[in-house]
Amino acid sequence: MTSTQATQSFLASIKESLENQTFVKLSLGNYKGADESLKNVYIKRILVKKEEKLSFNYRYKTRDIVKNYAIDESFLGIENLFNDGFRVATLFTTGFDLIVEIQNEANARIRKVAATNTNAPSLEHNVAKQRLITAEHKSYLHSLGITDAAGNVLKHSQDKYRQIDHYIQILSSLLKEIPAEKLLKVADMGSGKGYLTFALYDYLSTNLGIKPQVTGVEIRKELVDLCNDISANSKFENLNFEESSIGEYDCTGVNILIALHACDTATDDAIFKGINTNADLIVVAPCCHKQIRREIEKHHAHNDVDFLTKYGIFLERQAEMVTDGIRAMILEYYGYKTKVLEFVSDAHTPKNVMIVGVKNPKSKLKSKEILRKITEAKKYFGIEKHHLEELVMGN
Repeated sequence: MTSTQATQSFLASIKESLENQTFVKLSLGNYKGADESLKNVYIKRILVKKEEKLSFNYRYKTRDIVKNYAIDESFLGIENLFNDGFRVATLFTTGFDLIVEIQNEANARIRKVAATNTNAPSLEHNVAKQRLITAEHKSYLHSLGITDAAGNVLKHSQDKYRQIDHYIQILSSLLKEIPAEKLLKVADMGSGKGYLTFALYDYLSTNLGIKPQVTGVEIRKELVDLCNDISANSKFENLNFEESSIGEYDCTGVNILIALHACDTATDDAIFKGINTNADLIVVAPCCHKQIRREIEKHHAHNDVDFLTKYGIFLERQAEMVTDGIRAMILEYYGYKTKVLEFVSDAHTPKNVMIVGVKNPKSKLKSKEILRKITEAKKYFGIEKHHLEELVMGN
């Protein structure tokens, strides 16, 4: 049997198994093609938005790449895999396993053996994720346009819902570092429409069974009024929203301070508020970094990486890293253990860095070594002033 004959016969068997619902999975190996890092391809049936597809998992030495194809176009994809260098493939069905082995163009064979799996697997694309914020029976999610009245996440709000849950997943692990008796007063600075503020209050009260005072701070009155109405209708007694800028808000007694996507130096204002009130946890996700970018552009420092800053996109990225790096060092200077995490961006900003500061009683306050590093970093990048540094200098 030629390789072409074997391939066509094998493809026909795949098609038949899909039609009679006996298909379990398909694997391809013994790769002899041009890409030395490609090892195997594993194929399974899935449902994506109620449409049946075949999911191709391309297994490389150091990574996996998954691509989903419609059933019809999958057959061409499988045929191309044989043409590209795969020499062995196994079709697993509930009735039997079918193995094709290709020696060369003129020699190939197909053999049938007993079925490895006698039950077809579920077509669900993903095992249902354990959500910390469930959509059912959450009136605030409906009021915010995330779900319909029955608690189903709306199609256009899927990304926002995932962002909300991811945010709570991150915060849930950070909150474990804070003693329960200190989960007393939370301020969400620049809370906007309150998506994440409501979710945090829900998590604290529903999942953890505690009811600290949570305040969303927002400068736009119409959003403050909207969120307070939703909070009242949801019977969230310890959640309220106040009209104020970050800089003017009184953070006295705040244990946890959060500021997500506060623009430019507003992030510095929020960090300063947290440091000044000695908050146990400070969480910020900076938005833009104009202040330090202007400093770098103004002074044109000559250093080992100045070849990058002549390109606008690299200058922007460098300004982001330098700004947030100095922010992290300032937090360390004031006794915080810092982390930098990846956060899901929203529709309004592609930024996805989250800076976390956890108060560490064992840290040395105002370390001269950290101060030296801050000074050297500013000099290296041609920065005369960093807004957060100016704020804390008077503290």
